[in-house]
Amino acid sequence: MAGPKNAAFAEESAEVEVLLASLGKTKDLTKRIAASLSRLDVSGKIVKDAIGPIYANTQQLQITSRNIEKVNEAIEKLKQPLDSRGREEGIIRAGPKSAGLPQYLGALKRVDKALSDMSSTNMRSNQQAISEFHSLLTTGVNQLNDMYRQMLQEDSQTLEPLHYITKQIPFPTFSNDKAQNLSQIAMAIASAGAQSARLGQRDDDVAARIYSEIRADYLQGSLQNLATASIMTSKRRGDDTGVYREGSSGVGAYVKAIEGMFLAEAENTSRIFRNDAGRVLTSTCGKAMATFSRTMSDLNNVIKPRILSDCFLAYEILDLVTPLGYRLEQRTGQLRPQFAEALRPLRDTARSSLSELLTQTKRQAESTSTLPPDGNTIPLVSQTATRLQNLATFDRPILALLSSIGDGNWRSAPGMASQSTLNLELTPSTENPTLLSHYLVDLVDGLLTTLNTRSQTLHPKKPLQGIFQLNNIAIVTRAVQSSPDLARYLGISPHNAKLESYRKAGSSLYLTAWRDPANHLFDQIQTSGSRPLSSGQGPAIDSTSIIKSLNSKDKDKIKEKFRLFNASFDELVSRHKSLHMESEVRAGLAREIQSLIEPLYARFWDRYHEVDKGKGKVVRYDKGALAAMLASL
Repeated sequence: MAGPKNAAFAEESAEVEVLLASLGKTKDLTKRIAASLSRLDVSGKIVKDAIGPIYANTQQLQITSRNIEKVNEAIEKLKQPLDSRGREEGIIRAGPKSAGLPQYLGALKRVDKALSDMSSTNMRSNQQAISEFHSLLTTGVNQLNDMYRQMLQEDSQTLEPLHYITKQIPFPTFSNDKAQNLSQIAMAIASAGAQSARLGQRDDDVAARIYSEIRADYLQGSLQNLATASIMTSKRRGDDTGVYREGSSGVGAYVKAIEGMFLAEAENTSRIFRNDAGRVLTSTCGKAMATFSRTMSDLNNVIKPRILSDCFLAYEILDLVTPLGYRLEQRTGQLRPQFAEALRPLRDTARSSLSELLTQTKRQAESTSTLPPDGNTIPLVSQTATRLQNLATFDRPILALLSSIGDGNWRSAPGMASQSTLNLELTPSTENPTLLSHYLVDLVDGLLTTLNTRSQTLHPKKPLQGIFQLNNIAIVTRAVQSSPDLARYLGISPHNAKLESYRKAGSSLYLTAWRDPANHLFDQIQTSGSRPLSSGQGPAIDSTSIIKSLNSKDKDKIKEKFRLFNASFDELVSRHKSLHMESEVRAGLAREIQSLIEPLYARFWDRYHEVDKGKGKVVRYDKGALAAMLASL
């Protein structure tokens, strides 16, 4: 057993020795490889140190090469405008008329671009060329400015606006070809101006400024006569106290001309300046708007001293100009603030006039020292009736004024000052017609109440007071009935009840005198063999039988009643015919007197006309004669 074990051990020992020998060789090889890597690393560093500067120099050479190429390209670009300078200069020196506008504009555009290119290089060597090109561009633009100005002036001669308004002809605008040429010229001038502005010499707004100057003079000159006419036609002689009539001033034509010419100018600017059209339009219309503002101020000075009669001119102007401002803003996006500012003094005067109308009407009525002895009205009533009609005619601006003041606040000055701004763009949904009805009722009430008070002092008898009151209310009622505008505010319930109450009060005062003859027709006579007969009682009885049944004392009473009736009736008829009555007053009173007297007299006559046996000494009127007399009233 020991022999095999030793053999196996010896074999394993031999294998271990072989492995150890191999491991020694491997270690030796590893050392040699490490030494080789160390030598290789040293060699790599040597190579890197040698090649690094060469690579960096190569990159710099590439950059330099690209820069040289760019310089060559820039030189070529610089040579191009310099090479073409002679050709462009020839076109520009020839002028736009000789060279033709398209070719001339093209030359200017190329010079402008060349100047921009040279300026962007910022090279000192280009300064001389830049100066020469800028001088050439300036020369070209100056010639273009002259042509631009001349083209504008050709179509900017002042015109007569009334010719276009009366014949309903559109106001003239530039033709399409001319507008296109002007637009191209304006853009060229603006571009050259921007180039000059970058050099700190000029601005880029020359084209717009030239346009505004020339066209502003055109608008101003064309509208000046109408502005002057508006003032002259609004002034009246000192002894003219009539109420202003709608349309009698020239303001309407002036406003129409402004709208037509401004819209025509808006069309021109939109085609020439496009995105900048609004600013140019506002600048162009500035001079005409300044004249308009002065005109409104002058008209305000005309209105204020005669506010009772001329306040309606202020309402008319508000009614014309305020919608105009909104229409122009809708079409052009401009000018409404300028119109609103121009209207400010007139707007304030119109607002204050509403309270002033009430105050002055009462004051004039209170200051009346005499009244016509025949019951006739005074001029103040007719003037107030005309004012009522005019107020209803200008209901739109007045409703706006009243809305800004508030219902009833027009009765006091503090209420009038409660609002500082107005919105006159009323729509059907925001209008409140009741406001105007309330205001008109206040105006009528102030007039009639004050005049009735004066009548009680100056007219000694109630019938005369009644006639005066009836005549006054008849004038006002006639104004309401003859004006559909006024009827919309005072001819409807419950506002018409106020007028009816004044009429009934006046009628009652006048009829007090006619109750005297009516009282003489009432009787209380005891006839023999019958019960007492009194007014309105019992069936009709034959007059002869009734008279025979009376004793002499009762007959004398009947005769006295006839005499008293005759005297009172004749006196009242004579007085009635001597009084002044408006036609509707006379007709209405005649009906009321007839309804009061005729039935009573007919009954009395049927009973007692035989008291004088047909002699006519006591019974002066039969029923037919009395009816005819009453009908003649």
